[in-house]
Amino acid sequence: MAALQSIPGIVDVQIYPGPDARPGAAADLLVEIPHGATTTADYTSLAAQLESPLPESLIDFFYVNTDAGAPELAEAVCRRFVAAEPARTAAALRCRIPRTFIDVNRRIDASPAEFREGKVTPGIPPWITAPADRALLRERYDAYVAAVRGAIEALAPGGALLLLHTYAPRSVDVEVDLDIVKSLRRAWQPDVAPTWPLRPEVDVIGRGVDGTSHAPAAVALALREALAARGITAADSATYPLHPSTLAWEHATRLPGRALCVEIRRDLLADPFEPFAEMRIGVDQVARLAEPLAAALRAWW
Repeated sequence: MAALQSIPGIVDVQIYPGPDARPGAAADLLVEIPHGATTTADYTSLAAQLESPLPESLIDFFYVNTDAGAPELAEAVCRRFVAAEPARTAAALRCRIPRTFIDVNRRIDASPAEFREGKVTPGIPPWITAPADRALLRERYDAYVAAVRGAIEALAPGGALLLLHTYAPRSVDVEVDLDIVKSLRRAWQPDVAPTWPLRPEVDVIGRGVDGTSHAPAAVALALREALAARGITAADSATYPLHPSTLAWEHATRLPGRALCVEIRRDLLADPFEPFAEMRIGVDQVARLAEPLAAALRAWW
C-alpha cells in the first residue's frame, strides 16, 4: 500500500487498516470515488487555471452534477468494513478533478453516440475549447486513471472493488451544451422538478446494454436484502447500463465478479438536498447507508 500516494488536486488516497491487519498489507477492499471533487474549492481552484470562456454560473452545473455525499459514505463504509473484518485493509481513492471540466470515469476517445447509448455525459464538455486547457485536463485525467489502475493492480489476492457514486433524485433530460446552466435552472424550478422521473434510492449498475449482468450476484443480493431491512429499495441497472464508454466498465470487466458499481440517491445523504449549492451531508444519513453497504461487501469473503 506504500505505492498508493495522494496527488494534490488529482487524487486523495486514504488507507484504513483493520486493527489486526499486517502493517503495509495490500488492500482487500478498494473504494473508488471518481466524482469525489464535491467542494466549492475543488471547482474554483481548477476553474481559475483555465483559459476557456466558461458559461456564466457554470458552478451551478458543478453542484447539481457532482457526487455529493460519496466521499463521506466511502469513509464510513471503509471504517465499518475493517471493524467487522479486523485482519483486512481497505483503501479509498477520491478524485479531486471536477467532472465539470473532464470526467475521469469516461473513455475519453468514446464517440458522442457511445455516450448517448450509455446515457452518460461526455468525457470533455463543449466549453473546454482552449488547447492549453485540454492538455492540462488530459494530463490530470491520465494521472488519476493511472493511479486507479495501479491501485487495482496492487489489490490483495481475492481483493474487490467498490465503485461508489451518488446521483440527483430525478432524471433531468437536458443537453450538455453552452446553455446547460439555463436549462438546469428551468428544469429544477419547484413546479417543474416533480415532473421528471424519480430515480431509485439505490441502483446497482451492473448490466450491459445486452442485458448481461457484470455485478457480483451474492454481493448484490446481500445489499438488496440489507437495504430492504432498513426500508430502502435497490434497483438493478434501472437508471442506465454499465457501458464501455465508462471506465467503470473497464474496471468491472477487469475484475470479473469482484467489482460492484453503485449509485446512491443524493437526497438520502444530503441534509437537505439543494441542487445549486454545496450540500451538507448528514452523519445519520451516511450511517443508515454505510452499515448495509459494508455488511453486504463482506459477502465477497
